[in-house]
Amino acid sequence: MIELYSFPTSTCSLKVRICLAEKGMEYKEHRLSPGENGHLTDAYLRMNPNGVVPTLVHDGTVVVDSSVILEYLDEVFPEPSFSPASPTGRARMRAWLRFFEEKPTPAVRYPTFQKFLIHNYTRLSPEQFEKAAERRPLKTDFYKRMGQDGFTDAEIAKAMDDVRLTIDRMETELATNGPWIMGDQYTLADMCVAPLIDRMDDLGHREMWESAHPAVTAWFAAMRSRPAFEAAYYPGSRMSEFYPEHA
Repeated sequence: MIELYSFPTSTCSLKVRICLAEKGMEYKEHRLSPGENGHLTDAYLRMNPNGVVPTLVHDGTVVVDSSVILEYLDEVFPEPSFSPASPTGRARMRAWLRFFEEKPTPAVRYPTFQKFLIHNYTRLSPEQFEKAAERRPLKTDFYKRMGQDGFTDAEIAKAMDDVRLTIDRMETELATNGPWIMGDQYTLADMCVAPLIDRMDDLGHREMWESAHPAVTAWFAAMRSRPAFEAAYYPGSRMSEFYPEHA
């Protein structure tokens, strides 16, 4: 029995949904909504004290953190495998996973909140906003930096630079060793970064790769053509669909 607690639009949730679809696995999805704070209830926090999505529950075992969940699924359900067979190959893949978690994963939050999610907080009183920020175990500082007026131009620019760094590194790797990040094998690394690139596309920034990154452009087209990718992106999985009034 596999259960997945996720937001439809969460890039981290989408990584896991892509993996589950690639493996052809059935699971029960608990679709939470960021506006309803289902990830901050006492019951959820007992499962995942970080108060974020996704959370995977497999036969009663709780697994948190999207990249950890990806590796867990690939170890427990090894057919088909989406990790290199050799220790050196797996080490290279894990280095990419760590890079994606360090740079683009936090970076895409800035333009996402600036365009879509800040509208959930602009009508709150300062006291209500402070309380909302304090409720988030991992993201209190992020919310306080955003405030109710949004991030500064410098903060947005830094986030965009981190995304560009990611695209540049991917272009170098894909152009040299593609078609996938790990070469001929489609792996967890591709699943991990694809929702982040899709989010930037949804935000209207496809020029970041289409103008001068042909290998990334081809890779992204190949990702989006996969049936598992389409299955993971059910209706309402993109911010422009979830918040059409701000698209």
